[in-house]
Amino acid sequence: MPALDGVLETVLYVEDLARADAFYRGAMGLPCIHADHRMRAYDVAGRGVLLLFPRGGSLEPIETPGGTIPPHDGSGPQHVAFAVGAEALAEWEDHLAEAGIAVEGRTRWPRGGQSLYFRDPDGHLLEIATPGLWRGY
Repeated sequence: MPALDGVLETVLYVEDLARADAFYRGAMGLPCIHADHRMRAYDVAGRGVLLLFPRGGSLEPIETPGGTIPPHDGSGPQHVAFAVGAEALAEWEDHLAEAGIAVEGRTRWPRGGQSLYFRDPDGHLLEIATPGLWRGY
């Protein structure tokens, strides 16, 4: 079987692209690497890309010069976990508090990892997770 190198893109579907863009650039500090009328793309630590699409905005095939992207969409709250080093968890908790973002939950995992949970403006559950959450991470 051929091997996979990793997860390249993660997609969240949002109600207000400009509001979500301000949150992910501002509160999350993600650099925007592409912005147009139908989507935003952010670099996540040089290891992946977070894509934001307006809900319902990609229900039809998208024609590009290189081919057709099949329809996709999502509804309801979705979930993304961002990886940080163990030493950065407290910094993130302070940063979220300073930004007025409520931490909804904290978890200590059996392997030693820890997680903080909070919401973006669209109600998506975001997680900041340290090593020790999963075997191999």
